[in-house]
Amino acid sequence: MENTNDTHNVKRSFSLWVGEMREFLRGHFSLDEDKAQRDEVVAAISKGVVFRGVNLWVLIFATMIASLGLNVNSAAVIIGAMLISPIMGPIMGIGLSLGINDFELLKKALRNYALMFIVAIITSTVYFLVSPLSSNSSELLARTVPTTYDVLIALFGGLGGVGAKTRQDRTSTVIACCAVATALIPPLCTAGFGLATGQIKFFVGAFYLFFINSVFIALATYLMVRFLKYEKNAFIDKVRERNVKRLMMVITLVTFIPSVVIGFHMVRVSLFEAVADKYVAQVFRFPHTRVIECKKAYKHGDRNSRIELLLIGEPLGEEIIGNARAQLYNYGLQDVELIVRQARTGDRVDLKSLQLSYSELLDEKNAQIDELKQRLSKYKMKNIEYDDISREAGAVVPDIQSISLSKCLSYDVGGTVQDTLLICVVKSRQPMTEADAERLRRWLEVRTKIAQVKLYTE
Repeated sequence: MENTNDTHNVKRSFSLWVGEMREFLRGHFSLDEDKAQRDEVVAAISKGVVFRGVNLWVLIFATMIASLGLNVNSAAVIIGAMLISPIMGPIMGIGLSLGINDFELLKKALRNYALMFIVAIITSTVYFLVSPLSSNSSELLARTVPTTYDVLIALFGGLGGVGAKTRQDRTSTVIACCAVATALIPPLCTAGFGLATGQIKFFVGAFYLFFINSVFIALATYLMVRFLKYEKNAFIDKVRERNVKRLMMVITLVTFIPSVVIGFHMVRVSLFEAVADKYVAQVFRFPHTRVIECKKAYKHGDRNSRIELLLIGEPLGEEIIGNARAQLYNYGLQDVELIVRQARTGDRVDLKSLQLSYSELLDEKNAQIDELKQRLSKYKMKNIEYDDISREAGAVVPDIQSISLSKCLSYDVGGTVQDTLLICVVKSRQPMTEADAERLRRWLEVRTKIAQVKLYTE
């Protein structure tokens, strides 16, 4: 009987602890506190959907700033552009409209989304067409290939942004920070760069990244709306309600399902590349052989995944390479094809080409240095022994009290160096005669080996 009471007390204590923990978690993680009314949130997001007047001009200015940042490879400038960009408005509008069955809001959001895309693309394309800088900076290259991290950032950034939108106080910095994190405007500018420079690969990759980010931000908004249990719009006409719901369901499936599939594919690619990097780092560790290039290709169609390595140093034997292939199974890469290229194979020509390219680059740098030295020699002047000359000048003209010497270059109006001049200012105890002045000037020409001497007396 006593054991039964103890068991009952333990269960009761555990139930009380679970209840207290539930209340603690509910109090700290509940979104009901400071939650704005549904209609207020819908009105705020609907207002941000429209690109007209100031919103449109701010979008153009933000696109120009982001293009400048990408052009000069400045992350700080790009962040500034993302802070002022109103680009998340239509995307949140799409997610909200799908969550509350607002067909009119969906149409308005899609129209403004298309307008936003066209204006941003045209602005960035025009900028890069007239910009004198057209190199592929690291900031531009980073916006051409979407990764799993971009999907996750867009999803959680969207959740944070719409979560802040549903609060009564919407002056928080959360929305601006989410705009920076999701990085929507830089891919649009990169797409414009691709069009302006004729690099279609840049355009496709950047647009793909922008579309992926947009879809997952809209998905985040939809999930938050459903989590907060916002009331869906009701239609008086039941037939119209059924048709609208079907249409919105089709739009939802067509938009979200491919993106989710793409997202899972990107996750698989990222996992494969991470495991492949670990495999190469641990298996191909040799004291006199180094991996200088590692290419990883995930399976596509009937073609299996493959890892292609380029090695330099002491060649590896077939037995060692075979053992490395056998270890693929230990890393879950049993279906992966391993290709190893070494200097002792036909790739020796490639290594020589690599060395030749470095040699050519070094020769080019040396030529530039020589040219700069030649140009610098035009401005370089031989040292003058000013102290010796000052003492000797007193012997040439005894009445000299002090002498000032300055060596300079003379230019024509076109900026070309004409000659070297020596300017001499002499202070004499008594007025210097023309004969003494001429004798001093001729002596300075011989002494300094400068043909042009300008003599001034005080």
